[in-house]
Amino acid sequence: MNFKRGVRNEELEINFIPLIDVLLVIIIFLMVSATFSRTSELQINLPTADANAPQEKPLTITVEVDANGRYLVNGKEANGAVVSDLSAALTQAGADGPSGKEPTIIINADAKATHQSVINIMEASRMANYTHITFATQVNSR
Repeated sequence: MNFKRGVRNEELEINFIPLIDVLLVIIIFLMVSATFSRTSELQINLPTADANAPQEKPLTITVEVDANGRYLVNGKEANGAVVSDLSAALTQAGADGPSGKEPTIIINADAKATHQSVINIMEASRMANYTHITFATQVNSR
């Protein structure tokens, strides 16, 4: 039933002007807030390979300590009860290498060795004037 006889129904239409206004504001905001980076090129001169003599392998002294406190310096047993004896063994092992180069002390301690035995090796290295000390580790494979 149509109670309004003379009134025509207007067609509904979408008003695009507010939508365009909002989109223009968003585009302007994005343009202002965006950072534009320029890619620049670096001028790099790469080195050429020359056939030089291989460098000398650095002198290493391996010090092993087991759970009982027994010390081995480069595979030779050392008396570790006194730090000065261990220092003398390190000095003797360092004298076998090239002169003028300080050796690297590699500490290979048993997992059940006491901390004091490792500290004794470090103190003996200090007394022998060896400052390059490193520790050997083992990867657990479970």
